[in-house]
Amino acid sequence: MELGTIFNASLIFSAFRSATPIIYAALCAAITQQADILNIGTEGIMLMGAFMAVAVSYLTGSWILGVAVAMISGLVVATIMAIGNIKFKADICAIGMGINMFALAITKFLLNAWLGKSGSFTDPKIQPIPKVHFAFLEDVPVLGELFNDWCITEWFVIVLIVILWFVFYKTVWGLRLRAVGRMPMAAQTAGINVDAMKYQAIAISGLIGGLAGAHLSLGYSTMFVENMTSSRGFMGVASMYFGGAHPVFTSLGCLIFGFTNSIGTRLQAYGFPNQFMLLMPYVVTIAVLAISMATKKSAEKKRKSSLVTQ
Repeated sequence: MELGTIFNASLIFSAFRSATPIIYAALCAAITQQADILNIGTEGIMLMGAFMAVAVSYLTGSWILGVAVAMISGLVVATIMAIGNIKFKADICAIGMGINMFALAITKFLLNAWLGKSGSFTDPKIQPIPKVHFAFLEDVPVLGELFNDWCITEWFVIVLIVILWFVFYKTVWGLRLRAVGRMPMAAQTAGINVDAMKYQAIAISGLIGGLAGAHLSLGYSTMFVENMTSSRGFMGVASMYFGGAHPVFTSLGCLIFGFTNSIGTRLQAYGFPNQFMLLMPYVVTIAVLAISMATKKSAEKKRKSSLVTQ
């Protein structure tokens, strides 16, 4: 086994491509976490978006409509979560798990009732999200291999990371959102409508979660498979914890999952057990959560000790 066949320029592209759906999921969770709402329903929102994107793209022949409807479906699911949690004070984790189970069941039902298939659905009529090809990079070593043939949503996720960083830390709305997440009573006293901010955060997260699903089924692949999110929503939540809900650090955490998945895929060609490769993302999820929790506890201890010395 030559390391050069595993660790090369194409591995970077493969890792980023594998990480992109997780990055979208993580950003979906990061927005609500800024308002102190744990969006466990990210997995279900993604799955609904993935199905609606494929179904609409197949029926209309338009990937744009597929993405738009996927985002709207994510918004609808997120709104249900918001009403249950904010208006009726239901536990957000219970709602999120309910959404995940509902999405798994309803997409399976619609796949059979609407598209007449079971298990998976693929068809030449499905219009994928277009890829961007730069002709001037074709003959450029390394760069052509790294930056050619990314789909539009893979480029857009980089823009989205920058936008969310700017919104969170450079705008009044972002300041209010973080205030609601950290000190809701103080925010209320300052005249901020706490419930309205939470509704807005969950609604935006629903749009991004729907886009995550659309990218998974129309960008990362061109098909729908039952439970095709395959815990990517939970991986996104784990990365969000790892990055402290900061868009940039959260995205870097997602790249760990993408890198692990790409390495695992390549190692299968050298006879490594398939079961071991399938296990790797979940082991990494546990490791990421353990590291993030340990780091958080260490930071809290240092803060408490500094307060005592003062």
